[in-house]
Amino acid sequence: MLSLIASAAMAADLPRKAPELVISLTNGKQVLLSEYKGKVVALCFILTTCPHCQRTIGYLVKDQAEYGPRGFQVLASAIQEGAAAAVPGFIKTYNTPFPVGFNDGQAAIAFMQHPPMLIPHMPLLAFIDKQGEIRAQYEGDDEKFFGDQQEQNLRGQIEALLNEGTGAKTGGAKKSGVPKKI
Repeated sequence: MLSLIASAAMAADLPRKAPELVISLTNGKQVLLSEYKGKVVALCFILTTCPHCQRTIGYLVKDQAEYGPRGFQVLASAIQEGAAAAVPGFIKTYNTPFPVGFNDGQAAIAFMQHPPMLIPHMPLLAFIDKQGEIRAQYEGDDEKFFGDQQEQNLRGQIEALLNEGTGAKTGGAKKSGVPKKI
C-alpha cells in the first residue's frame, strides 16, 4: 500500500506544457527554454561531478552532432552548490556543443514536478517536443532508461520526437498518457 502511494506521489503529469525555464550561463547571459520552441529539446539537469551525469552528457554530445541538423537541441543545467564556478571546467572537459549553464536546484525540482520531499537521483532528463510539451522524463535511478542501453534509449526517444508529423513510425513516445520507456 505504501509503495502505491509513493509511486503515485512521484508520477509527473505527462504530457504537459513545459514551463518557462531560464538557465544562467557563466558569461552572464541567459538561455530561455522558449527560445527553442519548434525543436525537439533534451533538457538535462546535472551535477558536474556525477559520473552518471557525465556519461549522459557524453552521449548527448554525440546526439547533438548527429541530430542537431534535424532540429534537435540539448540544454544542460548544473544544479549543485557552486555550479557557476564548476560549469566552465565541465564545458572544457566534455567539449559541449550546446549551452551548459546553471540553476537553483529548486527550479529543477519544480520543472520536473519531482516531489520536494524526496532526493532526486541525477541526472534529471526531460524530452520536450516541437510544440513545447514535456513528453517524457527520466530520473537517474531509472535503470530501464539509464542502464546498459542508455545510448540506444536516448537515440530512440530523440528519433521518435523528431519523426512526429513526418509520417515515419514513432515508437519512443506517445502523444498522450505516460510515455513509453524504451
